[in-house]
Amino acid sequence: MTKDKKIDFKRVLNYSGAFIAFLIGSGFATGQEIMQYFSSYGFKGLLGVLTVALIFFYVGSNFMSVGQEYNLENGNDIYKYYFGEKLGIMFDYYATAFIYMSFIVMVAGAGASVNEQYGLAVPIGGIVLGLIAGITVIFGLSNIVDVIGKIGPAIIFLTLVLGVLSLIKNPDGLKNVNTILSEIEVLKASSNWFFAAVSYAGFCMIWLAGFLAALGNTSKSKKESVLGIFFGVLGFTIALIIIVLGILANIDILEGTQVPNLVLAKEIHPILAIIFSALVVLGIYTTAVPLLWQVIARFTEENTKEFRRLTIILTVIGILIGISIDFDKLINVIYVINGYIGMLLLGAMIIKSIKEKRII
Repeated sequence: MTKDKKIDFKRVLNYSGAFIAFLIGSGFATGQEIMQYFSSYGFKGLLGVLTVALIFFYVGSNFMSVGQEYNLENGNDIYKYYFGEKLGIMFDYYATAFIYMSFIVMVAGAGASVNEQYGLAVPIGGIVLGLIAGITVIFGLSNIVDVIGKIGPAIIFLTLVLGVLSLIKNPDGLKNVNTILSEIEVLKASSNWFFAAVSYAGFCMIWLAGFLAALGNTSKSKKESVLGIFFGVLGFTIALIIIVLGILANIDILEGTQVPNLVLAKEIHPILAIIFSALVVLGIYTTAVPLLWQVIARFTEENTKEFRRLTIILTVIGILIGISIDFDKLINVIYVINGYIGMLLLGAMIIKSIKEKRII
């Protein structure tokens, strides 16, 4: 039975905000992810951004539509839809493990951000972020969407401001960027911009699959879902382009930094750095919460003692690991490897779409 009804644009915007907020995370908000996957390739990195945008619209719309049509209350069942029962279960467990590793990356990112801005010990930021994320997860999916859906657009706006101001402050920085990149060492996600872009989309897909499928199950109509993803991808892509250029214009001072965006903010004005440090932590929070929720919801039901108990256990373990390993190294290893695994999911989606003659 179809759920198609009159479009609720407030819900559409909420979906867009949740999509954006889920993706910004520690890597985006800190700038570390952007530098490794896009800016490190110079202007070719912009081609990577456009590649990612196209993939995001296709997979995001597909995830939500399938979740709605097949009433996937357990979002992770979407893997069975694409891979079949046996392979789907295997991919489900793999994806769950990666999603939990990504939560650990969020903890590390919070620690690095607090250390960069305030000089506090790395464990402090990681512990606080982990605890707040764990507490939020206990309240369930509906509350999570309400919270992160409102935070996402605000973060994108302030990130745009940072990128634009960085370009205005150093407009000549883009002229010599290729020469500068050849003289410095910046961590890269892959050997070329295209593989880096596909890898980026790949690991994000594993993040998004279960979350968007479960979110799609709550949607009133397919049009509502697709519009939500469209505006989410559009906002995310614009912000990504601006911050990629902002980092490129200042790449000479960002080499080797853990939190490039905070360095950019300090270069503009100390007050902006203070504001942006809070923004970064919020960005990490909006991704850490649904990541952790997906793992807990995979094994237990919300509002049960088992759900709360497992949330506490995995939160504590994630904090202990996240505060023990450098943030940039975690991104370069965990995200890159799992990005290529995500390409398998993309391939399965395309094959399934062809068989069912489904566009989105």
